[in-house]
Amino acid sequence: MKAVEATNVAKVGKVNWALFNPKTYATMLYLLLSLPLGIIYLTLAITGLALSIALTPVFIGIPMFFGMAKLLNGIVSFEQSLIRHILRLPVPPAAVPNYAQAEAGQNWFMRMVKGFDGELFFRNLMLVILRFITGIVFFAVMVTALALGIGFIALPVVHIILMNEMKLDILENTLFTYFHIDWTYNQQYLLSEGIGLVLFWVALRVVNGLMQVQRRIMYVDEAYLQPTPEPAPTHAPVQPQYEEFLDEQPGQEKLWLA
Repeated sequence: MKAVEATNVAKVGKVNWALFNPKTYATMLYLLLSLPLGIIYLTLAITGLALSIALTPVFIGIPMFFGMAKLLNGIVSFEQSLIRHILRLPVPPAAVPNYAQAEAGQNWFMRMVKGFDGELFFRNLMLVILRFITGIVFFAVMVTALALGIGFIALPVVHIILMNEMKLDILENTLFTYFHIDWTYNQQYLLSEGIGLVLFWVALRVVNGLMQVQRRIMYVDEAYLQPTPEPAPTHAPVQPQYEEFLDEQPGQEKLWLA
């Protein structure tokens, strides 16, 4: 059942009609911000961990370390929720609540130690590092792909402006001249527009593909595979035995009178 739900969620996150889909342009903004955000995340993680290790002898570093674990978890949760919002994925079910109560007289430090999950901490740290790497790579790939498409589309306008203002012919030494193809400027403009539109469409598909890769790297779909929380068991009210004793009293009195 959970696998079917995860498959349906994956289909919801796919982007169709990339050129007219607002998810595409929201993804562009996300990938543009991914580079500075990745740098900020990595800086916070490295600085916090270095300070917590350095301040461990004076005891301040230990609670700082657990605080950094909470911060990394918050960063990963924020990135996951941001991707869900961009792709318009449904809100994942709430995690199964833990009904275990803290022991009496337990201080905040012991509660923090018991709430620490080492496996989750290392996974979040690796995700923050991967977020930094993918932020650089995805930013470069997206900017390059979009620049190629927009460059070919804008080539006729740029050529006309340079010819009128600076008498500079940027189409003077091209492949057409090298292969002795006698095409007019208008024909070259049409070819440039066609290539630019194709490259721009490919760039939009690349952008959406990068978001799907980021979605899998950040374990966005993992929340949909978690077990749904079960309602707390309700117990039927127990009637006090004193009322049962009072109900039996009239019968006993009649027996004594007989």
